Amino acid sequence: MRSIVIIGNGIAGITAAREIRKRSDDSLTVISSETDHFFSRTALMYVYMGQLEPHHLKPYEDWFWPKNRINLLRAHVEKIDFDQKTLFLSERSEGERSREMPYDVLILALGSTPNSLGLPGEQLAGVQGLYGLPDLARMQADTVGVREAVVVGGGLIGIELCEMLLSKGIRPTFLVREKSYWNSVLPDEESALVTNHIREHHVDLRLSTELTELVDDGSGRVGEVVTSAGETLPAQFVGVSVGVRSNIDFLRHTALETDRGILVNPYLETNLPGVYAIGDCVQHRTPPPGRKPLEQIWYTGRIMGETLAQTLTGNQTAYQPGVFFNSAKFFDIEYQTYGMAPARPAEFPDLQSFYWQHETRKLALRIYFRADTGAVVGMNTLGIRQRQAVWTEWIATEKPIGVVMGHLADANFDPEFFRRYEPDMVAQFARQFPQWPVETRAKKRSFFSW
Repeated sequence: MRSIVIIGNGIAGITAAREIRKRSDDSLTVISSETDHFFSRTALMYVYMGQLEPHHLKPYEDWFWPKNRINLLRAHVEKIDFDQKTLFLSERSEGERSREMPYDVLILALGSTPNSLGLPGEQLAGVQGLYGLPDLARMQADTVGVREAVVVGGGLIGIELCEMLLSKGIRPTFLVREKSYWNSVLPDEESALVTNHIREHHVDLRLSTELTELVDDGSGRVGEVVTSAGETLPAQFVGVSVGVRSNIDFLRHTALETDRGILVNPYLETNLPGVYAIGDCVQHRTPPPGRKPLEQIWYTGRIMGETLAQTLTGNQTAYQPGVFFNSAKFFDIEYQTYGMAPARPAEFPDLQSFYWQHETRKLALRIYFRADTGAVVGMNTLGIRQRQAVWTEWIATEKPIGVVMGHLADANFDPEFFRRYEPDMVAQFARQFPQWPVETRAKKRSFFSW
């Protein structure tokens, strides 16, 4: 029986542990210095806003772990001796007692850590990001009695921080260095739609603006900030959302090969025997087709955990994440993206894109397709739910744009009595791209046709 040790209890590490246990009787230990148990990071904001209780963050009951013989250990890994296959730990539950732990197989699921601002005053009380449970506890304590707040960074965590603060009656000033919200990811039209929506939700959004300094209020707490526009803004709380990086600093000067992440091959193997890496800390030496070397997304961590479990239990399996997808919410606008969906379509001469936006409602759809063959390669949607399985199949099989437009209704995942806009989309597409005929579909009799 092997001793398999997993460092990290996020989605990647816990998925690996669960899937390995389904297929083997190996000894399994999951080590985390952050929490005693696995929790849902995406639900942190809803606890802060009072929509969930803290225990709702736990996807599994406490009895699940002993029943499945998965040992959860609250400890901090100080260093790793890869030659001797030994971890050096300080255990939080034992008053920082140090001890050594041997392993046969080591899985590094170290996750990521928020980037720092690199600015004066960053260490002041009331300045923080939102990544884990300790951050949630700090934010709950540090926003009591706060009147003014600033959020820095235009990513997805930034918009979540704004929504969280608004739920407590705190109107945030949102500093975004781009010309419109998330314009490095969203094309101009989608970015403008979301930018306007953010402002309509009483967020003081400042574009093309960066933070230059955080000022002490005299008690060791932030009291105001200075921006690149020369403004001084009052702020008793500053939420930081400037991206994340792989949590691998303590491995930098070891035999393990790293770059921006831990370097792995298609089987998630590192350069050291018996050592694997999964999740946010991974950098693929040869990324799968259409994917990036680093993809710090929840579902890719889950797939890596499932893939590695197959390999470690006798079925060597290469990592295949499939068609890229991601989703988010901008307050009450749902966003989905699939496949290749560049923010600057005009910079790709081999691509064309069709964009539809409702005249009055915050609804939009963009489809990217090849200029020569018409093969659909990606899409964005705002405010209209789409079926992942349908778009994945269309993109993976390179369905022609005419076929996709003729079957758009098949992808709609909105509730039954929501209004549908596919006829308007198809009519606009036919006017804009007459060279790509829309495939007509056979009419089906329904209850409403009688």
